[in-house]
Amino acid sequence: MKKHIAIIMGGYSSEYEISLKSGQVVYETLNPELYIAYRIHIFKDKWVFVDEQNNEVPVDKNDFSVMVEGNKIQFDCVFNAIHGTPGEDGYMQGYLELLKIPHTSCGMYQAALTFNKRDCLSTLKPYGIKTANSYYLNEGDAVNEDEIIDKVGLPCFVKANKAGSSFGITKVYKKEEIQNALEVAFKEDDEIIIESFLDGTEVSVGVITYKGDVTVLPITEIVSNNDFFDYKAKYLGESQEITPARISKEQADKVKAIAKKVYEILKMKGFSRSEYIFKDDEPHLLEINTVPGLTKASILPQQAAAAGISLGELFENAIEESLKTQHS
Repeated sequence: MKKHIAIIMGGYSSEYEISLKSGQVVYETLNPELYIAYRIHIFKDKWVFVDEQNNEVPVDKNDFSVMVEGNKIQFDCVFNAIHGTPGEDGYMQGYLELLKIPHTSCGMYQAALTFNKRDCLSTLKPYGIKTANSYYLNEGDAVNEDEIIDKVGLPCFVKANKAGSSFGITKVYKKEEIQNALEVAFKEDDEIIIESFLDGTEVSVGVITYKGDVTVLPITEIVSNNDFFDYKAKYLGESQEITPARISKEQADKVKAIAKKVYEILKMKGFSRSEYIFKDDEPHLLEINTVPGLTKASILPQQAAAAGISLGELFENAIEESLKTQHS
């Protein structure tokens, strides 16, 4: 019996266009002999199944089902390709878990925690995970530029706390630039994290559960043509992503061990991709993505390919792992 797989894509954030691309790749890649795939677009104003002719059928949110040619379709598994809210911050995970529908991403708590950069880094610090120096601000707080600079130095990064794909991030060189950077970040979120600039090699490390084992994929080195790994560097080709990374064996072993440790500390499932910068040969964690890009050009699929795992195997494994954990 073929399994009915809902691929959820879109979302409520600035990342929705990237998510639609990721979801479409999953849709085109899943093996039709094993799965019947359905594109489900999740937007604030509509949740719809989109068929081959681009007709839209509403999703029944009571049980996450759709009517197709008079038949009610209920899904064996949901493949989560939503970057940002509500797919990466715990909302969809909580909803699907209440309905007892298996899904390919981590649990609700892990999604909410990793999506909140400040809370995630604070949770990992007691385990010896190194991070940049940081300063927190919420909307409405008084802004003391001198205090910020004393804590994190210049240059520094002003980031929206809960946003992805480098939306709401500015690299700040001068005190006078802080206010404008805060305005950019507050457009994306009401919480901000300001971090010290770490000058070193940046790497991205994919960790997945593959055939039952926590598996660290080959490391990618990120060389941005821009001032940092911003939206244009990520998605418009303005960067080099070099897999495997040009780092020493000692550095590679160190960052792999830390990335695996982070995955296990947080009791992660499914995909994860974390970013690190080496400072004095020590990897410092920047952030963790639990629904990384899944297009052919995205980093995690590149890493899987370097490990000899095809896109089809990567996606099929995610579905089979989620079905396994649901029944265990």
